[in-house]
Amino acid sequence: MLCKLAHAIPDGDWLYEPKWDGFRALVFRDGDRIILQSRECKPLERYFPELIEPLRASLPERAVLDGEIVIATDGALDFDALLQRIHPAASRVAELAVRTPASFVAWDLLALGDEDLRARPQLERRAALELALATAAPPVFVTPMTRDPVVAADWFSRFEGAGFDGVIAKPPAAPYAAGKRVLVKVKHERTADCAVAGFRWYKGGKGTLVGSLLLGLHDAAGILHHVGVCSAFTQAVRAQLAQELEPLRERALDAHPWRDWAELQDQAVRQPGATSRWNRGKDLSWEPLRPERVCEVAYDHLQGTRFRHATHFRRWRPDRTAADCRYDQLEVTPAAELAAIFAGRPSPSS
Repeated sequence: MLCKLAHAIPDGDWLYEPKWDGFRALVFRDGDRIILQSRECKPLERYFPELIEPLRASLPERAVLDGEIVIATDGALDFDALLQRIHPAASRVAELAVRTPASFVAWDLLALGDEDLRARPQLERRAALELALATAAPPVFVTPMTRDPVVAADWFSRFEGAGFDGVIAKPPAAPYAAGKRVLVKVKHERTADCAVAGFRWYKGGKGTLVGSLLLGLHDAAGILHHVGVCSAFTQAVRAQLAQELEPLRERALDAHPWRDWAELQDQAVRQPGATSRWNRGKDLSWEPLRPERVCEVAYDHLQGTRFRHATHFRRWRPDRTAADCRYDQLEVTPAAELAAIFAGRPSPSS
């Protein structure tokens, strides 16, 4: 079951839940057998071995659940720690399972025993989930839920600092409609002024179409960090950008802050073009630009030193200089205490 995006928490008859920032996963238990499956139907058990025994201990004898695999470090959800788990070496996965153990947060019950629950209303499935996991123990949890939009609005603002993406609203009477955008996802969106320090060509359009802009922000020491990309352009805009940015390519590397990215890629400064196991095989070549242009982009939230997702271009800012593009412009929300959710049973249907 999928989500459609909204920009405000809907009023009316809804079930509201925090939106967790993790790996979406289905859990199947049949006796001693536990299967963790990604949304793309790929097995996840080998990457999160520490979850198998807790799931076996907390779930009913035969059940199917929908939920999220998350890792919390330093009081906040840590998506980078999840990404590190997708590693070919079992020894590395085992090491990380001890260092940064994962949790499973359930939000839906699709089957129990011989009964397929998907046709039953969301509210009934929620009640069945709470009952089925009434004795579940960490690291297995049931996500909080409320029917009060005021509480949902509080979660939307207060939980953000702990790494939550926003709020999910679910129709109480809806069945589990696989592949349908029945749920409503309300995410944070903000704007930031970023220096444009490079670009990548659009696939198949080298020399004529810009694929993405490489964005930078300065830290307190004046170092320009690569913080993300902006890439959702029409073909006409891609062609226009190729012409507009052409003058900035001249002698761009002479004093470019990312000129030595190959030597710096193992240090704290994030540079464009560095390969990793997540993007190996992709063409990550980039064209440097003199970082003289500034664009305003919309983003949902910052994770560490970079934007969690791709940004959306809003407008050019000719009234700004690259030096104006600093981290200190970004809104920072203090981390909420994850223990408020992780330490005990969430109250049913607030």
